Amino acid sequence: MTTRILPVVGDADAARSITTLLSQLPDAEPAAPVGDSTSLIDTLARLAAESIDELPEVVLVHERIGPVPALELIREVALRFPAVGVVLVTSDASPMLFSAAMDSGARGLVGLPLSYEELAQRVQAAAGWSVGVRRHLGQGAEVFSGPGGIVVTVSGAKGGVGTTLTAVQLALAARASGMTTALADLDLQAGDVASYLDVQFRRSIVDLATIQDISPRVLQDAVFIHHTGIGLLLAPGEGERGEEVNERSVRQIVSALRHRYDVVVIDCGTQMNSANAAAIEMADTTLLLTTPDVVSVRATKRMVRLWDRLQIRKAEETVTVVNRHSKNTEIQPQLIERITGTRVSRSAIPANFKELQAVVDAGRLQDLESKSTVKQAIWGLAGELGLVKAQEGERKHGKPGRTRTRNRAERDRVGNPGPSAIGARRVRGQIEP
Repeated sequence: MTTRILPVVGDADAARSITTLLSQLPDAEPAAPVGDSTSLIDTLARLAAESIDELPEVVLVHERIGPVPALELIREVALRFPAVGVVLVTSDASPMLFSAAMDSGARGLVGLPLSYEELAQRVQAAAGWSVGVRRHLGQGAEVFSGPGGIVVTVSGAKGGVGTTLTAVQLALAARASGMTTALADLDLQAGDVASYLDVQFRRSIVDLATIQDISPRVLQDAVFIHHTGIGLLLAPGEGERGEEVNERSVRQIVSALRHRYDVVVIDCGTQMNSANAAAIEMADTTLLLTTPDVVSVRATKRMVRLWDRLQIRKAEETVTVVNRHSKNTEIQPQLIERITGTRVSRSAIPANFKELQAVVDAGRLQDLESKSTVKQAIWGLAGELGLVKAQEGERKHGKPGRTRTRNRAERDRVGNPGPSAIGARRVRGQIEP
């Protein structure tokens, strides 16, 4: 079998040396070297558009390639073209670099100066791996299928209102009911989904940010499958890398997730930027978390107005969720609904941090007990929003979460009694200018 090899070398002398040695390998068909990372991606994209079989089996990446650093380039090739075996050519053959190259998706490493035996061995191993992957993928290119799932964004009116906790529990509820579920962390600078679920994973949403066409295989490589069955697309460990995720990339990522999963829950954090604004605009349902205090309700109203000014989401299209609710507080869900102009969910989350403290501190939010009132409220919210599979009796009444509460008696029955008229007027005066 002929092995097609594409060298990626920026230095002319190094390119001649590598090409000469490659031409001596048995059954090798080296292509003309490409001189930079952009040319490589363009070349592979053009070949992949014709057929997966047109791609070279092996790509040799020289350590001094640019403008994208070698390891970043290897990561992009591995994500976008998983049927290509990538080998790094470097003068640093240390175990640390070898480990970093493998984490980036390389199939081997060859030291400089080049050795015929080592080069032949690494190329043969990478080519064999590539052939196996192509056999697994089949003859045709992968495509997403299915009608598309439900996308729900969860945002916080301000910090500390329980945004991530709510997003995680909504995803757990959807998965427990049998829905294929993804949880994406778009709190790009300070995302805590990984901490809440005790996850360590090198790849993040940033790895998808520069990819033009996200195939199912590419998406699968970037998503961590939690033992609960939820697919996690995590925020970057280095917050400054969040700037690499822009509106265009988020639209593509959300579309890919929607066509792969029944339910997609997106934690948008509390800070507005072009990335999470795009997700909120694309979502089927947008949740805004608040707590029943003057400062949080003011922040809720500011956020609703901001979304309206930016034409991201209208107030009446936003669902406000009240966290840390107590029937003794003067600020009740009905008052928040009138002040913000949003629809407040029937399911209010009770104030009971004692139930949460142990699992939060341990980073195992999935172990929250079923009898927890907080868990029951959030899973009830998942049912209200249509994120869980409906029982036969529920299907007769249409999708949950699409209609308002039928009457005040029903709301009182779930523990949300309204404040006194005098108290409501006083609190409303504090919140509104």
